[in-house]
Amino acid sequence: MRELIERYLAAYNRMDVNGMAATMHREVVFENYTAGVLSVRTLGVDELTHLAESSSFLFSARRQVILAYEERDGTATAHILFDGTFAVDLPNGVRAGQSITLNGRSEFRQRDGLLVYIGDYSE
Repeated sequence: MRELIERYLAAYNRMDVNGMAATMHREVVFENYTAGVLSVRTLGVDELTHLAESSSFLFSARRQVILAYEERDGTATAHILFDGTFAVDLPNGVRAGQSITLNGRSEFRQRDGLLVYIGDYSE
């Protein structure tokens, strides 16, 4: 599963939505949790692709790097370092050109050789 996850992350880092979608099962579920609270959930590759396309303008550059990786009982957990540079000013006061760095983890499951679950967790 790690090779599949690395292909997904490489496409994410390139902001290649089609490349990301190529790693996903048509029934993929994506969930994003911030401080333990579910903030975003999509069902199916079309919804996740739409989310990726509609939010791609936020960053001029971004990357996720795997710091640690393990697989257990059909779930892969990757401890992730995320850094990005904002491309636009945001209502919360963040300005274009500012950078952000976060540590988090992502959980992945696969079906039929494709990602069927992606869960992102950050504080």
